[in-house]
Amino acid sequence: MLQLNYIRDNKDEVINRLNVKNFKDAQTVIEGVISLDNNRKASQKQADDCKAEANNLAKQIGDLMKSGKREEAEVMKARTAELKGMEKSLDDKLKSIEQEIYQVLVTVPNLPHASVPKGKSPEDNEVVLQKGEIPTLHENAKPHWELTSQYNIIDFELGVKLTGAGFPVYRGKGARLQRALINFFLDRATAKGYHEVQPPIVVNEDSGYGTGQLPDKEGQMYHVGVDNLYLIPTAEVPITNIYRDVILKESDFPIQNCGYTPCFRREAGSYGKDVRGLNRLHQFDKVELVQIAHPTKSYEILEEMRNYVAGLLEELELPYRVLRLCGGDMSFASALTYDLEVWSAAQKRWLEVSSVSNFETFQTNRLKCRYRDEKGKTQLAHSLNGSALALPRIVASLLENNQTEQGIKIPKALVPYCGFDIIN
Repeated sequence: MLQLNYIRDNKDEVINRLNVKNFKDAQTVIEGVISLDNNRKASQKQADDCKAEANNLAKQIGDLMKSGKREEAEVMKARTAELKGMEKSLDDKLKSIEQEIYQVLVTVPNLPHASVPKGKSPEDNEVVLQKGEIPTLHENAKPHWELTSQYNIIDFELGVKLTGAGFPVYRGKGARLQRALINFFLDRATAKGYHEVQPPIVVNEDSGYGTGQLPDKEGQMYHVGVDNLYLIPTAEVPITNIYRDVILKESDFPIQNCGYTPCFRREAGSYGKDVRGLNRLHQFDKVELVQIAHPTKSYEILEEMRNYVAGLLEELELPYRVLRLCGGDMSFASALTYDLEVWSAAQKRWLEVSSVSNFETFQTNRLKCRYRDEKGKTQLAHSLNGSALALPRIVASLLENNQTEQGIKIPKALVPYCGFDIIN
C-alpha cells in the first residue's frame, strides 16, 4: 500500500508512475485520496480544538466552584457537555474518513520503478538476457502431455476424475522427479543461506491483505467460505506475513527465507492450447524465496536473486531468458519484476518458470513490518520474493528438451536426487 504522505508530497510523480502501470483513472483516484485526507485533517483540527476548549473549561469550572460562582460554572458545564458531544461526532467522522481512505489505498497498485518500460502486454516486455543452446529434437518428438502418457508418469485424466481439470496425478518416476526437484531447490537455497520454513497452506484474510493478494486477486484464490480462509497461491503469502506487525533491528538484515508448498490458483478465464498439460494448473508445487531487506540494499538483492534463479536453470541445463516486465504486465504489488522463461522445445515457445520481484515498501506498509534505524526511529523495510522454482513448466521443459528415442534423459544435477538417469 502506498504511503499517504508520499502521495501528498509527490502527487504528479505518483500519477505519472501509475500511468506506466496503466492504472485506470489514476489522476481522479489520487486527487480523491488527497481530498479525503484534507477532510481528515480539517476534522482532526476541529476535534483537537474541541478537546482543547473542553480542557480549558474544565479548569475554569473548578476555579468557579471553589469561589462559589455556581451559576457561571453550570453554564460552562453545559458547554462542556456540548463539546463532548461534538468531539464524539468528530471522532466518528474521523474513523469513517480514515476507513474510506484505506479502502481506496488498498485498490491502488504499487508504483513501478523508474527502469520499468511502458507497455500493455507481454509483447512489450524487455529481454535483458538469453542464455543456453536451443535443443534440436528428433523427428518424432512429442509435447510433454504425450510423453507423460507414453511413460505413465503423469495422469491428467485421473486428476479430472478425482478433482477436475488442472489437478494432475503424478506416478512412479513422475512423482519421484517432483520430489527430486523440490529437494534440489531447497538444498540449493539453504546452501545459499536461506532459512527453510514450512508454513500453513491456508491463510486468513489479514495475510491476504498483507501481501496484496486482497483485494486485487480474490477471484483467483480458492476461498474456504465457512472459515473465511484462503488456499495460498504461493508461499510468499504466509512466509512474508511472518513479519506482520514486527519491528526489526538493522542488524537483522537481510532476512532470507525459503519454503516449499503446494500452491492453488483458480486461473479463471484460462483456456486454449497454451494451457494444455502442465502449462497452467490449479494445484502445483513451488519453492519460494522471500527476503526482508534494508531499503538501501533491496535492488542489489533483487539482482542477486535473479542471478541465483538463473543459476538453477543452468544447473538443470535448460536454455532460458530473462525479461524485465513492462508496466502493463506487472503484478499489482510489484515495483520491478524479472520473469525467467525456459525454452519448451516441443511446443517451440518460452514458458515462464519464475518471477523475481521487489515490492519496496508496498507490502511492508500493509504488514507494518518496520525496523529501527541508527537514530532509533522506525522505518519501513523492503520485501522481495522469487520462485526458485515453480515445478510444472520446469518439468514440461525437462521432458520435452531431453527426450530421445531411447527415453527422457535426466540432467546430471538431478540424478543423485532422482536415483535414475533416464525415464523409459
